[in-house]
Parts: sequence; C-alpha cells; structure tokens
Amino acid sequence: MLSEPVITIGELGTRYVDIWLSFYDEINDDALLAHLRSLLSEKELLQEMRFHFADHQKRYLVTRALVRSVLSRYAPVHPASWEFRVNAYGRPHLSPAHSNEAQGLRFNVSHTQGLIALGVARDRDLGIDVEHLTVRDIPAGLAECWFTPEEVAELNRTERERRQEKFFEYWTLKEAYIKARGMGLSIPLNQFSFRDPQPEIVRIAIGPELGDDPAHWAFWHYRPAASYLLAICVERIEGVATELRIRSCVPTTSEKILALRPLRSSEPEACLYRSQA
Repeated sequence: MLSEPVITIGELGTRYVDIWLSFYDEINDDALLAHLRSLLSEKELLQEMRFHFADHQKRYLVTRALVRSVLSRYAPVHPASWEFRVNAYGRPHLSPAHSNEAQGLRFNVSHTQGLIALGVARDRDLGIDVEHLTVRDIPAGLAECWFTPEEVAELNRTERERRQEKFFEYWTLKEAYIKARGMGLSIPLNQFSFRDPQPEIVRIAIGPELGDDPAHWAFWHYRPAASYLLAICVERIEGVATELRIRSCVPTTSEKILALRPLRSSEPEACLYRSQA
C-alpha cells in the first residue's frame, strides 16, 4: 500500500487536470480487493452486491475505491470518509460538507469493459468518457438517432473497416461534453457536432438552443490501449494553459505516469507536442 501521498495537497492548482486509469482486470488479489471494499460506504457495498455478474461487481468496487482513494491524494480526507451527492441530472459531486478540505475539487468518472477512467480538476468542470472499441457492434441506424446530419454523412464516408471506430470518436467526445456540462442526456446529442478540420485537430459546433460557447471548452482524444478510446472535455480558464497528467494505477497500491500523446485535440500545443514527439 502507498503509505505517503505522491501528490501534495494543493499541487493540482488550476493548470493541471489529472487523469487516472485503472485496468481492473489486472486486480485479482483477494486481500487487495478486501481492502478496497473497506473504503466503501454501506450504500455502496449494497449496490455492489446488486450486480449479477462478477465482472460488474468488480468494476463497481474498483471504481468507487478509485474515486475515494484518488480524491484523498488532493485533500486531507480519509478515502472512507468522503460523502457524495448528485445534482438534478444525476451527476455525482462532493458533499458541501467537504468544501473546506476539497478546495474546489471536481471529478468525473467513466468505465467500460476492463478499464476505469477518472478525471480530477480544481475550480473547473470536466467530463470524461472511455469506450471499448470492439466489445460490441453498433446497431444500424444508431448514428442517425444521435448524431447531426453532418456527422452521419462523415460516418458514411468513412471506410467500412474503420466506421465503428469513427462512431466511437464522435460518441466519446459527445459524452465527455455533456458530462462536463453536468446535464447528461438532457442535452440532445444532435444539437452539437464535432469535426476534424485536420487529422490532429477537433472542433465543436454548438447549436444556439444550448446557449453555450464552443470557446469555453477544450477537448482531447487518447488511445490508452489498443482497444480503448478516451475523450476528455475540460472547461477553459482564461489565461491558463491546461496540462493533462495521465497515470495508470492500482488503487491504493501502485501507479505510473503514462507518456501518452493525444490522437487529436482542440489545443494547438497538444497537437504540436504530438508532431514533435
């Protein structure tokens, strides 16, 4: 177990956004799983047992332990002591009881088969989505239900062997955006769209009915492993250049920094970094 925090309290600041990835299939030690379970609340323990499949139970357990243990890296709160609330749209957030210790901490979490992703920021909203690219086939007609006509047309122009990946490129970006807004699917996915003016650049166009400014948000796309696509949406802060720090970890036990390069981004410096790497 990690006895001392690697990140000191307050180091996150407003410049950094930290992304924590946990490939939970690699966590098989019974003693470690029992330790992670000890961090959960009674309500979370009951929820874990409601899942029928062992994989779903394990994913839920590691997700909740990851959130709790990582947040405690940034604030003087024991992982088991965190309390959470949800907004009107079901988005989790920290209880106001932690406002003094948390000092503006915000987080967002996503999971898919084999991988959990957690984003942490301070004093800015963020959304994150991760998808497994091959675990399921996309039903015919799904894009027409959720995407804009321009996105559907671009999808149909994509080579058939890459069409499912292109679908998830749009899907993950859209999920990250609506999660950053904190409103979930109450925001219609066909009222905003993404385009790639260049292979390494992504841009969002937002319909007037949503009352939002595209310049308010920054986006990144990553491939944390061959079968996964990760999208991140972060609220911009004027005059602050955002830097992402990405780690792979086993909650409470081990971690390593990942030198991932973005597939594409809305931030010119991110694309420049990739082209020079």
